[in-house]
Amino acid sequence: MSRFLFRQNLQTCDVFINHRGIDTKRTVATLLYDHLSRLNLCPFLDNKNMKPGDKLFDKINSAIKGCKIGVTVFSPRYCESYFCLHELALIMESKKKVIPIFCDIKPSELRVPDNGKCPANEVQRFNRALEEAKYTVGLTFDSLKGNWSEVVTNASDIVINSLMEIESED
Repeated sequence: MSRFLFRQNLQTCDVFINHRGIDTKRTVATLLYDHLSRLNLCPFLDNKNMKPGDKLFDKINSAIKGCKIGVTVFSPRYCESYFCLHELALIMESKKKVIPIFCDIKPSELRVPDNGKCPANEVQRFNRALEEAKYTVGLTFDSLKGNWSEVVTNASDIVINSLMEIESED
């Protein structure tokens, strides 16, 4: 049993779910994680995959580098988070396929805040990643009018089809 647990902890994830917890952790991010898990995929979601004692950047950076696809859930406060922008930039720099979900926000509204808290080179890096994401076809979702099950199912279908494409290229 202990060998299995050790092996499981080393397993790379199929899908990295990048999101702003305060906006989407209790909704689309966790629903998507659970749905993908039931489909026998290995998704990564910070609060599901990280344990006390894990080094935050090491674990997240490793998960991103090891994943095949990134799902980015953009939300109204997404760009306020250094961590979200760092993860997005790393996903883009790693040339992973990205599936954006624009939840309660339009792509044109995504901007890195100019608050002076972030070094200029990081701001440029984040802006490049956001620009690339803005021009990637994704799903749009209005949480006041939309069906949660539908957006999660659609995103999962896209993930599965994308994984099959990646597998066939290898």
